[in-house]
Amino acid sequence: MSGTITYAGQPPTRAKIDMGTDAICLKGNKNAGTESILVTNGRLANVFVYVKSGAAVDNFAFVVPATPVVLDQAGCRFVPRVVGLQAGQSLAVLNSDPTNHNVHPVPIKNPEWNQSQPPQGTPIEKRFNQPEIMIPIKCNQHPWMKAWVGVLNHPFFAVSARDGSYRIEGLPPGDYTIAIWHEVLGEQTTSVLIADREDRTLNFTVKSPVGEGASKRDTRETSVR
Repeated sequence: MSGTITYAGQPPTRAKIDMGTDAICLKGNKNAGTESILVTNGRLANVFVYVKSGAAVDNFAFVVPATPVVLDQAGCRFVPRVVGLQAGQSLAVLNSDPTNHNVHPVPIKNPEWNQSQPPQGTPIEKRFNQPEIMIPIKCNQHPWMKAWVGVLNHPFFAVSARDGSYRIEGLPPGDYTIAIWHEVLGEQTTSVLIADREDRTLNFTVKSPVGEGASKRDTRETSVR
């Protein structure tokens, strides 16, 4: 199953992020802009697309991948901003920056942790054992840094790319509820029937929260979360 996430309306202007509290961050990111709503040619990035329910996922167990999902800190930003993994799969957090970071997930269903990480330090590997949509991750030292982790009991999820595209591989035939989640624009769901051997196309449109022709600035990443 694959598709595209379209953003309807004029996206808010990306505000400049003030990284002046850390000279190292500021040096390489003088013109950094917010990414809470990232739209390119009308397509929306960083949307978490996942199977919310359906017999093929609700009634079966799936092998947990041995390979960790990697979340890097590069350019004083979390990269990628949105990731997905299966419950029990490792999340490996890297620090590719020449400055200290602080990795602080704030889950509801999983244990919270808070760990400092030096420049190019040893990767932090943690697991979230309970499904949870979505877990915010922040850096206490750099309040503009934000990431989100979706944890599921199955492998049928994806994150939309800069061109709004996504693809979910290997979904068995059946009736499903498919959900898309965005950190600002919320969640929407739809029902879909996947036939045997069908490569289904499922597109979504997300409406602007500020209406057509809006010129508001996106300042969400400039304040402490």
